[in-house]
Amino acid sequence: MPTIILFFIFLYIPMAGLIVGFRKYDVVSGLFGSGWVGLKYFKQFFNDPYFFRILRNTVVLNFNMLIFTFPAPIVLALFINEIRQKKVKRLFQSVSYLPHFIATVVIVGLMKEVLSGQGLVNQILEVFGIERQLFFNDVNWFRPMYVGSSIWEGTGWAAIIYLAAITGINPELYESASIEGANRWQKIRFITIPGLLPTIIILLILRFGSIMSVGIEKVFLMYNPGTYETADVITTYTYRRGILNMDYSYATAVGIFNAVINFCLLLTANKISKKSGNNLW
Repeated sequence: MPTIILFFIFLYIPMAGLIVGFRKYDVVSGLFGSGWVGLKYFKQFFNDPYFFRILRNTVVLNFNMLIFTFPAPIVLALFINEIRQKKVKRLFQSVSYLPHFIATVVIVGLMKEVLSGQGLVNQILEVFGIERQLFFNDVNWFRPMYVGSSIWEGTGWAAIIYLAAITGINPELYESASIEGANRWQKIRFITIPGLLPTIIILLILRFGSIMSVGIEKVFLMYNPGTYETADVITTYTYRRGILNMDYSYATAVGIFNAVINFCLLLTANKISKKSGNNLW
């Protein structure tokens, strides 16, 4: 009941605000007193000169995250599971998920120090005769930096779910495999990975449900007008139009579009996963 109440208050009641996307909202007239404009702001968004750029950047960045960050915790969990010494195993697991507790602003600050023009990375490059790079001002480096830092930050924490799923696998299967002469790689291939498959599919479905969503905090801290070409995504564009320009109706329309696309992707991923027998509903 407390969960239902919290969801109702913070997730369902605010849905009334979606009507802003269909009205010319102003603070004086209020939510329901503002004039009705229908799909005006949706059409305006689709005809926006930056529409294809922010859509492309959002999709490309999310697919890069999906390709590189999604398998990383699975591999890490398999690796940790193969460590036989319990103390070493606990130590390695603890160290791997500590970056999760570092604030994003601190992580980006560290990146700017290490990757700055006089930073450690450029000093190393100079030793090898490679020209110094302006990482945070180069449009080609934004995505590698974003994805790489996300792997370092979140892999250890995400691996906890897979380690929990591994502990749920019947140990008798491993004993039977040992009797049959299976080596460690064969146990991973034929027992551990199939045992993880339901968890992997469910998490993949949930990931597809947010394929159009990129957290604003990290992008906002990393990007600048010089890297808008690859760094500007839907959330940052909405922030500039909705908060800085006070164009609340337009920003709401963009948010609705984003949510609808995510919902359709979630339905599609769930329908495809039904063929494997592992789906959300």
